[in-house]
Amino acid sequence: MSTLDEFAELTAELDAAQREVLDQCWPDAVRVLSPRGLDNWLKGAVALGHMGRGDHIVRTWIEVVPVLARDLGEDIVPDFAQTLLGFASRTSGAVIERVIATAPTASRRLSDPDLFLAYLQLLNQLLAQAPRGLRPMLEHLEELLDVLTLGGLRRWANWGAQAHRTDFEELTRYFSLESAESQAILQKERKGTLFVDIHRRIGMYLRALWGRDFLMRPTAGDFESREGARPFIADFFLHLPDAYDDWNGVPGLDLYRAAAAHASAHVVATTRAIPGDELNALQRACVGLIEDARIEALAIARFPRLRDLWRQFHAPTGDGAMGAQFDRIALALLDPEWETDDPVAAWARGAFAGADLSDAAISRDLGLQLAHQLRDRPYSAYRDVQGAPYRDDNRYIWEFEEIDWEKGFAPAPEQVRKYVSVSEMVNEVEVETAGDDAQEIWVAEHELFDDDGLSFNEKEGKEPTAPPVPYDEFDYQIQMARPAWATVLEKRPRLGDPAEIETILAENRKLTQRMRHLLDAMQPQGVQRIRKLEDGDEIDINAALGAMIDIRMGRQPDPRVMMRSVRKVRDIAVMTLLDLSESTNDKVAGQDQTVLDLTKAATVLLAEAIHKVGDAFALHGFCSDGRHNVFYQRYKDFDQPWNEMPKARLAGMQGQLSTRMGAAIRHAGAHLSRVAAAKKLMLVITDGAPADIDVRDPQYLRQDARAAVQEVAKQGVIPFCLTLDPRADSYVAQIFGQRNFFILDNVERLPERLPQLYAGLTR
Repeated sequence: MSTLDEFAELTAELDAAQREVLDQCWPDAVRVLSPRGLDNWLKGAVALGHMGRGDHIVRTWIEVVPVLARDLGEDIVPDFAQTLLGFASRTSGAVIERVIATAPTASRRLSDPDLFLAYLQLLNQLLAQAPRGLRPMLEHLEELLDVLTLGGLRRWANWGAQAHRTDFEELTRYFSLESAESQAILQKERKGTLFVDIHRRIGMYLRALWGRDFLMRPTAGDFESREGARPFIADFFLHLPDAYDDWNGVPGLDLYRAAAAHASAHVVATTRAIPGDELNALQRACVGLIEDARIEALAIARFPRLRDLWRQFHAPTGDGAMGAQFDRIALALLDPEWETDDPVAAWARGAFAGADLSDAAISRDLGLQLAHQLRDRPYSAYRDVQGAPYRDDNRYIWEFEEIDWEKGFAPAPEQVRKYVSVSEMVNEVEVETAGDDAQEIWVAEHELFDDDGLSFNEKEGKEPTAPPVPYDEFDYQIQMARPAWATVLEKRPRLGDPAEIETILAENRKLTQRMRHLLDAMQPQGVQRIRKLEDGDEIDINAALGAMIDIRMGRQPDPRVMMRSVRKVRDIAVMTLLDLSESTNDKVAGQDQTVLDLTKAATVLLAEAIHKVGDAFALHGFCSDGRHNVFYQRYKDFDQPWNEMPKARLAGMQGQLSTRMGAAIRHAGAHLSRVAAAKKLMLVITDGAPADIDVRDPQYLRQDARAAVQEVAKQGVIPFCLTLDPRADSYVAQIFGQRNFFILDNVERLPERLPQLYAGLTR
């Protein structure tokens, strides 16, 4: 056990009163803090003493930190100390002392390190917006957190800060809970049942069900909206919403029991992850629906009363939307006695009743058959979700192949591509039955020109530009979107010399040839058989023989004796969005080329690669000069061929002005939403963080870009960022998520890595 003598160098800087408090707290501290934690604790005390704001801050720190570490872990101590030191220049010592003193209340009510860090961020925000309201809020913190989640506290505080920014007297009354407005907003934001109040009861409930303990955490309420938060399972934790309102008269506690029982049933019964790389959004939704029913059926077989618990949260309607269809199917699978006239729900119930539920593969088989029956109905992955509020988002059941960027690609049989003249192409007889595996492919070498001497591509480039388009912009300080705040102006790209692009292709011909093996292997080919169908194209011999055996044995035969052969095709649309700010004109270290030159070369090679695969793609770029001038240029659209005109536009590409990324992502998402494709990818290539001339707070545009990424993701688009900034770790994950970015430290390898990146994302 550590002793005070081991930290004599640090404790020597404490005065007698502080040392006396330290002696009293030391026995409790050594029980909850490791030697490293003790070192951070004492270093924090010394640093706070050097602020010169009074020794009462240090004494309170010494008393509070062991309690805080016991609730949240000792890793929170350095972040807490750093935040307090940041407060020193903006508020009084009394307020800092009050922040420390109320920290145990916040840690006990939030019960999660991430939520506590978000709480400290809220205090930091209030110091910037309404410093006079911080002390009265801290005086009533326990009363507030007894009825509010962290998200509710943030909305309550931001409302008061915005409403009474210049009326200091009314601001103090609001944060002291003395005004009618304060009480009204408090009642509006309060939640029914808080996770912190019932998590021990839920833990004992799960232990009684399964005879084991489950790790549980509340979701980060500071970033969740009041509505729509769903449970999920990740990193061995059951993540449940930090609060639940009563649902249609059902208490929030019952909703917590249902959500926890369902999530724990996943952990117990989902013994093997389901591969999801080759499935589209509708197929994944249907497979997840069947898997939910399977694990619930297994749980009900052990604990029959669970059906009553889950049944009360299913309220299907006769709506024709896909979400309502999912609700009817879910209830039909959960409750065999529920009467339905929905033919799809009745089919699903019949197929599910005769399945072997102990085999997890049944979820994929039945889910694909269900998706096949629903394939003609409109579906949105973010709008058409199950209505049962207790079910999680099913991320736990899926397995996706990790992309290894350093791994080499296996060569595929080479396909000969022969470039011929226009006359040869026109005069030759086309082999209409030739497929993607043809040994020789002919490609027209030159552009076709009209009688007036202009190429068709040049004529297509004369279309008028679009009118200005306004977009909302997210303000993280007030956690609201500013309506029509940024304006996107589409500008016609400047034309350059297409020979420059041909030179790039010639200089990188070896790379192009090396990529050809991979790209040809990505060409869609092969046939997938879907079996066990009542209505198909041909008879499944094995299933038919099984049905005949059942008839001879006097058993009920399985009527699903047909199968259908479906050709596997690629249905991908790729939007490449280029950051064309002034910083792209900087030269790469040790080279004569600029970042723009490498970006141009990489874009050309990427376009050539996508063109060889045959996927639909667009090349757009953006820069900005304030929120009213977000300039957007379209070098190639989805419906335009990859020929001389797009190459001329790319040759004339320029870097200028700033990077207002959020508005550009929203506009690119609008273009991408008009394309019909099963998979949509938005590849953002940038060399730095979002910035603009009219924004001084670096977090403002980053948070707006994060909100824009989430918006396009809700439209079914997969956003991915390739950044050339080696210091991007601090912000790119915040904007695009933990797995949706790639940092290219060696910029000169961009032309080589970009086509490989595309191949990995779309395989």
